[in-house]
Amino acid sequence: MRSLQEHSFVSIGHKGQLGNVMLSPAVVEVIASIAASEVKGVSSMRGGFATGVAEKLGRKTHGKGIKVELTEQGVLIDVYVAVSADSKMPEVAKKIQQHIRQALETMTSLATKEINVHIVGIQLEQKADTVE
Repeated sequence: MRSLQEHSFVSIGHKGQLGNVMLSPAVVEVIASIAASEVKGVSSMRGGFATGVAEKLGRKTHGKGIKVELTEQGVLIDVYVAVSADSKMPEVAKKIQQHIRQALETMTSLATKEINVHIVGIQLEQKADTVE
């Protein structure tokens, strides 16, 4: 199985008279990150060390919490999220998978082979300080 990651782009659609349409994995990351963050129960997307450093330096990372691998068989996506403590984790994970698959198919026509959801944290509700 040859990975298309080495080319850094995947062709989408049909080659026409005007040329080819190429899609960067970074675009897939952004689409998947936005789709996952819209699911009720997801409190935040979790990136790695480099993402944290970039954000502290003021750089916005739109593909945070997403790892994409483009292969000839389809797109492999790993999603890293923190969920709210009151959510049902299996339901949230399934909705994340469905939402990402739908967003990618609608926007890019790419087939997703796997969408793996990694719940790496739980967001506990913040208690408001009250003065009596």
